[in-house]
Amino acid sequence: MSASSRASAPPRVLTVAGSDSGGGAGIQADLKTMLALGVHGMSVLTAVTAQNSLGVQGAWELPVEAVRAQYRSVVDDIGVDAVKTGMLSSAELVETVAELIGGMAVPSVVDPVGVSKHGDSLLAASALDSVRTKLLPAATVATPNLDEVAQLTGVEVESEDGMRGAAAAVLAYGPTWVLIKGGHLSGDAVDFLTDGSEEHWLRAPRFDNRHTHGTGCTLASAIASGLAKGQAVPEAVAAAKEYVTGAIAAGFALGGGIGPVDHGWRFGAGGA
Repeated sequence: MSASSRASAPPRVLTVAGSDSGGGAGIQADLKTMLALGVHGMSVLTAVTAQNSLGVQGAWELPVEAVRAQYRSVVDDIGVDAVKTGMLSSAELVETVAELIGGMAVPSVVDPVGVSKHGDSLLAASALDSVRTKLLPAATVATPNLDEVAQLTGVEVESEDGMRGAAAAVLAYGPTWVLIKGGHLSGDAVDFLTDGSEEHWLRAPRFDNRHTHGTGCTLASAIASGLAKGQAVPEAVAAAKEYVTGAIAAGFALGGGIGPVDHGWRFGAGGA
């Protein structure tokens, strides 16, 4: 096949995150999401976890030099159109990744992962200040859930009315946009997107399905995929919300605990 007859490459998205050996979250969820949304996914591994449907049994952080080398290897040769960050377990890793993404003129989606779906800590307490002062200022979009908002800002959200104040508290650390994920509230699944000026409320029905492992990783990766395609932030977030809503509805049982969302729901794959 000649070079001229090959198809052009799809948009390129790089995920910088930890591995989930159970395949529902982390790097694995990110790459599945990117494939489903028509972009080329690439990865920088920050940590290896022993993880299944019941929880996280162990986590091993990679050395900073290994993370930096993976990043440079991809970026310097292949290039990227958007970056997504996930599990960055230590202050040193947070600061390294913040420096790397801050030096690039492409959009970045920061999912400030603090705890797993099962309540297992994935971020050292000593790293919180680095997230606030180094990583969030480098974000085009930050996507904290309500537990992460409380962890980062001290703001406790009990209802929809508190989401605007939570967003302001996160924006104060410097991201361009923040998406406050209200999935832990009762009623419809409501998220709030703002840059401090524009406001967008995103609503979806809540499904009676406990198999929601990987929702945060999946949403952030879907947003990054939309940004890599050239979508504006509100458009990318709305499309990502629609994709994740379908993936949650199709989530399936796996193992003895919380199963994953179905990343291939649009294709009739996975557990659908």
